[in-house]
Amino acid sequence: MSEHPNVALVRRAMQAMNEMDMSKAQEEMALVDAFMADDIVWHEIGRTEPRHGKDELRAAMMDSMGGVTIRYDLHDVIANDDHAIALGTATATRGDRSLNYRTAEIFHIRDGRAVERWAFSDDTAAIVAFFA
Repeated sequence: MSEHPNVALVRRAMQAMNEMDMSKAQEEMALVDAFMADDIVWHEIGRTEPRHGKDELRAAMMDSMGGVTIRYDLHDVIANDDHAIALGTATATRGDRSLNYRTAEIFHIRDGRAVERWAFSDDTAAIVAFFA
């Protein structure tokens, strides 16, 4: 049985995120731009209001991710024609601090691009504190 196209899409996007150097985030956002719709709605762990559109998301990432490296160990991706769910473990590092957490990322996908994303974790409070 062949892999669903949305499974392959999410795997490529997660790999691109793993390869990003956030010290060069402005240039490297192109790695994930192809994955996201221009009007993406991005729900972050611990944030009540979502980010709307690539420009707002890019600005937020530049603000909160400076000096942060995130490596995502993808355990599984489950997908159909409209959605994909990525399950994994992430390690975020900033200077001499690091945070390990489990996460579920849910993507609504249309025309080969994510139009909405939700993320959930086993330790929301630690994530909010780490990225503050």
